[in-house]
Amino acid sequence: MALPLMRKATAVWLVENTSLTFSQIANFCGLHELEVSGIADGEVASGIRGMDPITSNQLTEQEIKRCESDPNSKLELIINPATIGETKRRGPRYTPLSKRQDKPAAIAWLVKFYPDFPDSQIIKLVGTTKPTIKAIRERSHWNITNIVPTDPVLLGLCKQVELDSAIKKIDKKNSSNNSTENLTKKENLLASDNKNISSSSLEKNDLNKEEIIKNAESLFEKNENS
Repeated sequence: MALPLMRKATAVWLVENTSLTFSQIANFCGLHELEVSGIADGEVASGIRGMDPITSNQLTEQEIKRCESDPNSKLELIINPATIGETKRRGPRYTPLSKRQDKPAAIAWLVKFYPDFPDSQIIKLVGTTKPTIKAIRERSHWNITNIVPTDPVLLGLCKQVELDSAIKKIDKKNSSNNSTENLTKKENLLASDNKNISSSSLEKNDLNKEEIIKNAESLFEKNENS
């Protein structure tokens, strides 16, 4: 789905200048509904100046009025060539200066509740570096005593959808590893059972041989005595 340019700035403008619902604005701007609620409360994007999507040729006034009259309808973006591919992001996530001090708290939360998260996944979610993650994992961070683990979604460092997707990947990987381990254990048990059966068979064969030899010797002695 194509998204508008400067999504948060567009969301700020829509919150301030329209009667659209949070859900409609969130859907149009590709944001979580809680983010839009935070914008309305002044907790999110407080330093961002709103951008008019009408003057930037991304929405029409008629489209906004249509959705204002019907809360269940969705805003339709006028496809702007500049917006194509905007959802693709390479490299670490950009984090505003005002939120960078919250990164250690978010990392500590992820490490505490999801210790199986690889560093690459934490970097993708929070936009940090491997040395910082390592320092927090090993509790050698310079400010470790003051770091309070906090949900990165509440801090606005990532979306709930992104966190849920990362958790699902880890759960899927863990379940796959567990099934492989269980299969290996079963194979080992079968192998050990087969080994025990074969060894017991060999022991029986050895006993039969000893009995045959004893019987032959006793017969031979009887023949000599007679």
